[in-house]
Amino acid sequence: MNTATLQLAAGPSPLWYATRAGGTVALVLLTATVVLGIASGGQYAPKRIARFEIAALHRNLSLLTLAFLVLHIVTAIADTFVHLTWWDAVLPFASSYRTLWLGLGTLAFDLLLAVLATSAIRLRLGVRRWKAVHWLSYACWPLALFHGAGTGTDTKLPLQLLLTAACTAAVVAAVWWRLYRAGPEHRTARIWGGVAALVLPMLLVAFLANGPLRAGWAQRADAVTTVPASPAADRLGGPR
Repeated sequence: MNTATLQLAAGPSPLWYATRAGGTVALVLLTATVVLGIASGGQYAPKRIARFEIAALHRNLSLLTLAFLVLHIVTAIADTFVHLTWWDAVLPFASSYRTLWLGLGTLAFDLLLAVLATSAIRLRLGVRRWKAVHWLSYACWPLALFHGAGTGTDTKLPLQLLLTAACTAAVVAAVWWRLYRAGPEHRTARIWGGVAALVLPMLLVAFLANGPLRAGWAQRADAVTTVPASPAADRLGGPR
């Protein structure tokens, strides 16, 4: 077997590409879901679109996000390059592979499942309790964002960086829009929301600059992989 064949055999499998694509699409859909939820919340009522239409779109986006998350998880487990189990998909920080960054994704998935499950029994649960749980959906997004940035092997690609920046800008803009529409009685929420909208992008930029965008991130990503890391693997973005 020649060198080219060996390099091809050692390269990413179709499952790996499906995992990355599923995760990227899920992040975009989750961003759209969060932006819609933030921007359309409160007392703001659009004139040309009925509230039930917005609610239906919000629900459908959530379900579509879950579908791509399932694709992301199933293909990651099916890909034998890194040994992941079903427990790793539901039990945060249980995996030996990039424990912290994979755990953030698992935690985001669990929170999303909790939101969707309580939405199905919203009438029995009560509006106040359901809203309390529904706020968890906003925590899903930053967890998923840092999960993708820390675990993803194509984080440093220009297109992926542009997509990450666009998702972050969309959520920050939605938060500022919501804060602008909020009344003076929501002063505390406006302060904390404004602080979060300022701090999160700065944390993300600092993390990218000192983590995934620097050489050797594959060896520093809190990773225990099934194969030893190599310079070639680092050029591909590190162990998958």
